[in-house]
Amino acid sequence: MSRLGALYLTKHTGPKHTATVIVFHGSGGNGENMKEWVNLMTKKFVFPHIKVLYPTAPLQPYTPSNGMMSNVWFDRTDISLSAPEMLDSLDRIKLDVLQLIKKENELGIPNNRIIVGGFSMGGALSFHIGYRWVKDLAGVFAFSSFLNEKSIVYEELKGSQFKGPPLFQVHGDSDMMVDLSWGHYTHDTLTSHGVQGEFHVLQKLGHSLNKRGMNMIKDWIDKILPDD
Repeated sequence: MSRLGALYLTKHTGPKHTATVIVFHGSGGNGENMKEWVNLMTKKFVFPHIKVLYPTAPLQPYTPSNGMMSNVWFDRTDISLSAPEMLDSLDRIKLDVLQLIKKENELGIPNNRIIVGGFSMGGALSFHIGYRWVKDLAGVFAFSSFLNEKSIVYEELKGSQFKGPPLFQVHGDSDMMVDLSWGHYTHDTLTSHGVQGEFHVLQKLGHSLNKRGMNMIKDWIDKILPDD
């Protein structure tokens, strides 16, 4: 049984649903707020042939908040490039994510017509999805996100012939929560292991979405998932 909370969606606007985008919120957020935030930034994040899903992370104790209950995709010891990953927590969310993707498969959407991405922790989760768990997805995007410097994602890419989907990463140059250098490190390390990606720096942006970044992601999705 899935531990995910409420699932919010934006339906396609055309006659047929041929692709899916799954957007994961940051720590402490939820799917409803993420949907509202994204739509505000893009004047509706909608596509004629793509369904957009906004799942909500399970409520669980979160170590960086002194163990307080929070809607987070996984736990971590600290918000730091050097902190070790909590692999048992990542393993638990993997089951929920795979179930969510399987439901789209059952609706006739193959993995290569699915993109995953997100903001902050949601983007970090998307790295694990696209470069560890489901490497035949159409793409991965991340907004203001990073992986730990000794991430298991890098270790698994080292021994893999299939390097996973294309990556689109954006990051603000004034981010005080996730330093721009952490985003650069993540992108540079992923691409050094064979991932094909783009990294875009957004000027005067802190730890937040903005219109320019979300519209860049929307244009990239249109290119990766054309109507078939």
